Amino acid sequence: MLELQIKSDSSDGKIEQTLIKNAIDSEVKNLQRSLSKTNDLLKQFEQKYQVSSDFFLANYTAEDLQGGDDEYISWLGEIQIKQKLIYSLEKLQQINYLIK
Repeated sequence: MLELQIKSDSSDGKIEQTLIKNAIDSEVKNLQRSLSKTNDLLKQFEQKYQVSSDFFLANYTAEDLQGGDDEYISWLGEIQIKQKLIYSLEKLQQINYLIK
């Protein structure tokens, strides 16, 4: 769990907490949209080759794909992007807000 402690000079730290929470919530929504687009691109590769991305990672080389290096790099890149998006989403969604 990640705790975000907000210290404020104002008498009501709720305003600052709300601003920060809304900014983080907005980033979560952006990450979720990006993840959805990435998942759509991965599904296209998986449907084209009738294998999962996990199977692709473990067993395929650029020579196995119709698009060669370009397609291999694109598929691999989308997998890596997905992993980073999921990691970021999990971290942001675990934030516990503390007011001081």
